[in-house]
Amino acid sequence: MPARVLGLYSLACMDREGSVYGYQISRRIADRTEGAWRPSPGAIYPALRVLVARGLARVAHRNRRLEYRITARGRALLREVRARRSWRSSAPDLSVLWAEIVGVRDPGEFLLRRVQRATAALADHVERVPGSNERGRALRRKALAELAAARRRLGSGGPNARRAGRGR
Repeated sequence: MPARVLGLYSLACMDREGSVYGYQISRRIADRTEGAWRPSPGAIYPALRVLVARGLARVAHRNRRLEYRITARGRALLREVRARRSWRSSAPDLSVLWAEIVGVRDPGEFLLRRVQRATAALADHVERVPGSNERGRALRRKALAELAAARRRLGSGGPNARRAGRGR
């Protein structure tokens, strides 16, 4: 995970929870990545020091720990990033570049693996949402609708099939 993403994730934790400390962030990342990555103190603390140096966070000594808290400037940056990179964003999908970086010959195969992992993660998440919860039911409906739409697009040859003369 690049240092900037680590810093932004730390800011998001601070924004949501108030004060945080390095080990807490490392543990959360390990939880979120299902143990695939637990950043070391050598990754966490330099990223936190950069946030402090840029005025995005403050540090305080509490009970032998360094606790970090987001500043107004940090909140403004987080709002800007969230507005620019929302899920509705037109930011480019760099998946095909990642496929090349990691040495996958067929970008379609790489994308398929990403879909499989994302679908499994979504299914696990939806399973944990209580069934009586309206948000859980709404999420299930949206997920099933998205999967059905993707299936229709794949069956027709994709969004550009007609333009290319396929899928009529």
